[in-house]
Amino acid sequence: MAQYDVVIIGGGPGGYNAAVRAGQLGLKAAIVEGRGVLGGTCLNVGCMPSKALLHASELYEHAAGAEFKTLGIEVAPKLNLPQMMQQKQDSVNALTKGVEFLMKKNKVDYVKGWGRIDGPGKVVVKADDGAETTLETKNIVIATGSEPTPLPGVTVDNKRIVDSTGALSLPEVPKRLVVIGAGVIGLELGSVWRRLGAEVTVVEYLDRICPGMDEETAKVFQKALTKQGFSFKLGAKVTGAKATPKAVELTFEPVAGGAAETVTADYVLVAIGRRPYTQGLGLETVGVQTDKRGMISHDGHYKTGAAGVWVIGDVTSGPMLAHKAEDEAVACIELIAGKAGHVNYGIIPGVIYTAPEVATVGKTEEELKAEGVAYKVGKFPFLANSRAKINHETEGQVKVLADAKTDRILGVHMVGPNVGDMIAEYCVAMEFSAASEDVARTCHPHPTRSEALRQAAMAVEGWTMQA
Repeated sequence: MAQYDVVIIGGGPGGYNAAVRAGQLGLKAAIVEGRGVLGGTCLNVGCMPSKALLHASELYEHAAGAEFKTLGIEVAPKLNLPQMMQQKQDSVNALTKGVEFLMKKNKVDYVKGWGRIDGPGKVVVKADDGAETTLETKNIVIATGSEPTPLPGVTVDNKRIVDSTGALSLPEVPKRLVVIGAGVIGLELGSVWRRLGAEVTVVEYLDRICPGMDEETAKVFQKALTKQGFSFKLGAKVTGAKATPKAVELTFEPVAGGAAETVTADYVLVAIGRRPYTQGLGLETVGVQTDKRGMISHDGHYKTGAAGVWVIGDVTSGPMLAHKAEDEAVACIELIAGKAGHVNYGIIPGVIYTAPEVATVGKTEEELKAEGVAYKVGKFPFLANSRAKINHETEGQVKVLADAKTDRILGVHMVGPNVGDMIAEYCVAMEFSAASEDVARTCHPHPTRSEALRQAAMAVEGWTMQA
């Protein structure tokens, strides 16, 4: 029976980063993954393949639309969907092999199979051929991630009614695609297929898109998507879906009451969120319980109620984001190793990789109002940014929220080109408790989109220079 300092169940961003950190700190570690490849949902059927398709589809749309002609480039692009899907898979394969290399580099044992806890200090791994191996360990880290949340009354068959995994591999471009859920996943995947030629309708139960996002920012984002051709049915409750071999009839009705409406689509994407993956983990063998959503709670330092059992990532509280899981992985392993692990949950950015992109960090205006915090607002439109203007990508704005008394940056909300990369500037600033003036007085290169971030900080005190 193998003896370990730590066994990690789950090979996603939380799990494999925990394994890497354990190896770096000299702990004898094993990582257990049943998918057959490391990387979890993120690398295999989530973040990475969706970004591969977003990138390819954006280039296709530029080439097929007015953008190239405006730039003096005349081409007649032809969509090769099988090749687009192949390059996506090639990228995924390279990334997962890279993660497997990291396990070898850090002397982590990679055990293929589905892991379950079998009492204190024991993890049983069941391989595809049914053979079982028992790993004995001082610590167990649960990093099993999440799966798509099902919608009652709408059966996902991944043929005509698909979840996020199915939407990454449609065999054709739909003439009409209906997306249920106006969150990150639905809007990103909807963008892919809209760019390739689909007519996209988004049906959302709430009366707004992107629940939890700063309200003004969500409105700016929705306006941009509507201009691109998205159609939104907000405040709408899906009541049924009937799939045939060639189409889906979807019925929905106003949440506030009123007549039902039926639409016919080639495909329907169910994207109403994700839920923790905890089934079959043997939690009962160590007395660990889940809440009604399937979440496993911890004491604030990733310890569950069972001695030597820890939890990180999507399977516990907080935003279901790969980078949040990565930070928790590092903190958890450092605590196991006797160090001081910590995650600042107030500074975890969120990004939507559409075009324009959306990036946020910190408090929204609505949250500050609810908390009774006095704040100042600085805004700057990309329409006034020289680099965005010459690149014909002027949609969106940067919005900075700062404490009215101390000027400390409390939240930043951006819609625009490449804001997913640029939000890191404000993450660093907030980590050091910077004031908006600190960013306003920091020299930024010209001409770059990043100047919009500085100008928005200047706007907090009313001295914007470029608008």
